[in-house]
Amino acid sequence: MSGVKLQSVHKSYGDVEVIHGIDLEINEGEFCVFVGPSGCGKSTLLRMVAGLEETTRGSIHIGPREVTNIDPADRGIAMVFQTYALYPHMTVEQNLGFGLKMNKVPKEEIDEKVKNAAEILKLSDYLHRKPKALSGGQRQRVAIGRAIVRGPEVFLFDEPLSNLDAELRVEMRVEIARLHNEMDVTMIYVTHDQVEAMTLADKIVVLRDGIIEQVGSPMELYNNPSNKFVAGFIGSPSMNFLAGTIKENGVQIEALGSQIYKTQANLPKQGTPVLVGLRPQDLTIESGESKIKTELSEKLGGVTYDYLLTPTREKIVVETKGEGTTVPKTPVKLVFEENAIYLFDHTTEARIY
Repeated sequence: MSGVKLQSVHKSYGDVEVIHGIDLEINEGEFCVFVGPSGCGKSTLLRMVAGLEETTRGSIHIGPREVTNIDPADRGIAMVFQTYALYPHMTVEQNLGFGLKMNKVPKEEIDEKVKNAAEILKLSDYLHRKPKALSGGQRQRVAIGRAIVRGPEVFLFDEPLSNLDAELRVEMRVEIARLHNEMDVTMIYVTHDQVEAMTLADKIVVLRDGIIEQVGSPMELYNNPSNKFVAGFIGSPSMNFLAGTIKENGVQIEALGSQIYKTQANLPKQGTPVLVGLRPQDLTIESGESKIKTELSEKLGGVTYDYLLTPTREKIVVETKGEGTTVPKTPVKLVFEENAIYLFDHTTEARIY
């Protein structure tokens, strides 16, 4: 088991730089998730750790070794891709042991490692089946098992669940979390799905345009986002953002009328425009005189999502446990605790409060 350290890592394609000086340390045994929108550089960064992409500048260490210019096969890593890439003419057992066979590992050792991996992943009853006789989740387990038998120092996952349906994704999230707990090995996982990031990670790295926006535990990022981008990306449904103006000892949210919401932050000068963040879970809907109307209610049984529209055409999502009581196109009032407010600079989008 080894940690991973990136020092001032850059990646360029010709004159276009896509990774801009990443510094990151992943501890031994940590489950680290790279998350961000498409094109943010998360898969490129993972492939650089794997050695599948050349590092333009900077250094990569796995454990005590610098591996920046070392061949992928000698880095002590194993990678699981989005596609299963199983050999269709081979059985599960043969797929699991194929890499070891190519490296001329003794048959007895291969059999033992395949048996152990199959037990960990609950594949023992499927060893003699071919991939076409397996479900999508079982095929992905085989792909993970192929990585396990190599006994790597670090596991790398590149969006391994994106080809699965919703139910299987949940099942495989649980399997991967259990695998990490049982093996106590360093894992780096790439996803665009912040729910996967929140449920799996010890440490989340939020990326945008090839730079790190914030690093922290799931709840650190949820409770203390450093800027509007992180606040909007972490949490489901996303945080609501409304235009506001700093007043004496507080902020006025333009779409909600003249009320001043008190805060204890060191606020900018009066009259400064700001962005006010409110999480859907912190809002409550009440009936009453208002210019805010419900556009749509999604009643999902245990939870209801109400989509509201303000007079200034700003959209608000409210999460309510149970069935909810709102009627589309009718006025509603929003109620929330003043300590639920987040404030962001209108220009830089950095967190103020």
